Order: sequence, then structure tokens, then C-alpha cells
Amino acid sequence: MTIALPREPRKILIVKPSALGDIVHTLPVLHLLRKRFQAAEISWLVVPAFASLLQGHHLLDHVLPFERRRFANLWRDASAAKGLFSFAMGLRRQKFDLVLDLQGLLRSGWISWQTRAPVRVGFSYAREGASGLYTHHVHSGSPERHAVERYLDMTEALGCGRGPVVFDFDLQDDDRASVRTMTQAIGDYAVLLPGTNWVTKRWPAERFEALIEPLRSRFGLSTVIAGGNDVREMNRVWPGALDLSGKTDLKQLVALLERAKLVIANDSGPMHIASALNRPLVTLFGPTNPTRTGPYARMDSVLRLDIACSPCYSRECSHHSCMRWLEVDHAMTAIERAMRPPTV
Repeated sequence: MTIALPREPRKILIVKPSALGDIVHTLPVLHLLRKRFQAAEISWLVVPAFASLLQGHHLLDHVLPFERRRFANLWRDASAAKGLFSFAMGLRRQKFDLVLDLQGLLRSGWISWQTRAPVRVGFSYAREGASGLYTHHVHSGSPERHAVERYLDMTEALGCGRGPVVFDFDLQDDDRASVRTMTQAIGDYAVLLPGTNWVTKRWPAERFEALIEPLRSRFGLSTVIAGGNDVREMNRVWPGALDLSGKTDLKQLVALLERAKLVIANDSGPMHIASALNRPLVTLFGPTNPTRTGPYARMDSVLRLDIACSPCYSRECSHHSCMRWLEVDHAMTAIERAMRPPTV
């Protein structure tokens, strides 16, 4: 399917507010849009928590923060309702020609509709009735396909093609310099990412800790613990590791992962950054499906158990078997594989 645009778009809006991994998966869309529509003004609507990853990006003209949590209280808070109305009016005044809704939920569909753009594109399988708010639909096959492939269906429909698939984080020298300062005393390092937003996706923290000594003795790697508040809230001491959890902003986290010799991670946003940077990677999966939300084109990095109840996509579980049955020895075997030099 090809979408016939009434005119060359002058102002384009990407609606992809969250989450971190989804935003990483959308970076190839930004690259292809800019390559195809070089003169267009491109904006990206995103929640404030992830706006810093996109601020100042050389392919973007504007980042539009969407205060989702504030607006969620509009039924009880008159100021929130007024703020949402003002936000919607501001979108209309932008006079976008083309809007891409890559979130596919009622909220994002409503945002797209509020722009009153003549071309509002979303997926035919969008949930919560969002598909009724678009002018054009992209039929992307099964929603079980990887997110990046589904997003590329949209760029292809818009005449932007499917490649090259480029994850451009637009890192600056200051971000890299900050990380060099943080890690200057430890030499080559592996990054452990023990956090994730679902408890059911977490490999037990003590097993991450058990990797610190063999990473040093067998591979000569120091260990850095990284992530955000989800790691800080574990309230753990990591003996023998440099704990930078909660101490980097998003751009510094990218720079930290960029220099890593190895990354070991749960299914999380930072894992997708490491994958996009093409770092040696081991990623642990349980309740979610790596075919759909795993590291893009990196299935060789996935470690999971083939058990009857996985994937279940559940945030609650009475036994956590899919993660607890993954042993340290399983991870070490995967690490050895990830650390092998690439064959020529």
C-alpha cells in the first residue's frame, strides 16, 4: 500500500510518547523521514521523561513534551483539563501536514486527530478505537512482528522506503567526555542492566551480582551497574562493581553503553539502546516475546527458557519460573558466545 500525499509535507509530527525502547525503535523512522523530506520541519511528541534523548537531535526541529501524567487527572482537576485543551489548540496552530501515530492507542489517536492534519496515518490494528481517528491506515500484518518492522511498513507506505535502518542517537562530545570521567579508573567494562519496569521481567538481582567476579577473572572486564530508578529502588550494594545506576542522564547512558565491551540486560529500554549500538549483548527474556519486542535483528543475543507459560505478557506471577529457572551457568554460556570474535 502506498499513501498518496496531497502535497509535499512541510510540517511532520511523529507521535511516539513512550516507552524508552519504543522510542529507540522509532529512530529509523526519523532517519528515513528526514532522508525523504529534507526540507520538512519534523517534530516529535514525547513524554518529558524521555525528551532529553531527543532534545537537540540534528534530524529533528522540535521536541513537543506531552505531560501524560498531568493530563490523566483532567476529570478531577480543572487546571489539567484546561491545560489539555490549551495543548490541543497549540497542536492545531502548528498546522501539521502529516502526522504519524506509531503508538496506536486512543490517547495517541486523539492527539493525532487534534492536530487536524489532512494526513493522519496509523496502523489498522490500533487499539482502543484509535484507528477511527486516522485518515489513512497501514495494514501491517500480524502485530506479533517486531516493532521496527511494523514501523518500517509505515515509512514504506509513505514512500520513504525501509532502509537503511539507522539508529542515530546524535551523541555529543560532552556526553562521551562525562562517561570517560566516570569510568576512567576501571578500564574495559561490562554493563549490567538489572532493572526493568515489570517485576516479572527481572532476572534475580543476586544472579546479576554473581556475574561480577567471572567477568573479571575470565574476560578481564570490570563491571558497571547502570539504569534508572528501577535499579536504585532495589537498594542493593554491588560488591566489586561501579554503581552508576541513577547517576547518568539518557544521553550519558547511551555513551556508557557505546563504550561497553559487553552488556547483560533484562528486557528493558536500556537493553534496546545497547542492541541498537550493536554491542556484544546477552538479554534475558521470560514473560515477553523477543520476536515482537526483543533486540532488533539480534535474536542470537536472547536467552530464554522454552516453557509452556512463556510468553504470558503478565506483570504479575506467583512463581516467576521463566526467569528463576535461568541459571548463572546459562548466562555464562551465552556470555562466552557473545564474546567470541566475529568470524570473517
